[in-house]
Amino acid sequence: MPASKKTSAAGAPRRILVIDVGGAHVKLRVDAHGKVQKFVSGPNMDPAYMVREIRRLTRGTPYDVVSMGYPGMVLRGRIAAEPHNLGGRWVGFDFARAFGKPVRIVNDAAMQAIGSYRGGSMLFLGLGTGLGVALIIDGELEATEFGHLPYKRGRSYEEYVGEAGRERRGNRKWRQSVLDIIAHLQAAFEADYVVLGGGNAVRMKRLPRNVRLGDNKNAFIGGLRMWRRGG
Repeated sequence: MPASKKTSAAGAPRRILVIDVGGAHVKLRVDAHGKVQKFVSGPNMDPAYMVREIRRLTRGTPYDVVSMGYPGMVLRGRIAAEPHNLGGRWVGFDFARAFGKPVRIVNDAAMQAIGSYRGGSMLFLGLGTGLGVALIIDGELEATEFGHLPYKRGRSYEEYVGEAGRERRGNRKWRQSVLDIIAHLQAAFEADYVVLGGGNAVRMKRLPRNVRLGDNKNAFIGGLRMWRRGG
């Protein structure tokens, strides 16, 4: 991946465009103190349209590199499967060429997990349009597609605690399923603590011990760390 020409004295890029791609909205910000902007995504959005919108919104705002959180499988920094909640043609799309800048891509839950991490073993659950699951152990990140595995009655974890599941079953049953999944996954992964992110995390009323709410803004922190702390 080509290096940015404009870097700090420590070798890190000075200006980082962070893109958080979600099933309902795309959010973006340039560096730590830039204005957060967003636009609607949805089931018909493809990567070419997304890039055009981002370039339009950042016209006049310079940046050196790009971090992107993608709502789907990412392997070795490349999109490996089409998203469940967006349009198609993501696999193989050349984002570096489209933006004209170096680009680093991780799963969207992983990017927010990186920004939420405070050491030790952390399990991150992103409760949004779908369910994102990421694990960080002693600084080593493992993004997963756990949300699409079978959970109950022929449905996946995501079908129970994603937005469609919440609307179908109601908030009370949705919360019960979230707590059940927290207990199962925290025990399975032996996590020291759990962070709940995503737009629906605030719907939780009572949280077990060692479980805390994250902040969607942590996705932007994670995007900065992807370049400034070695990716």
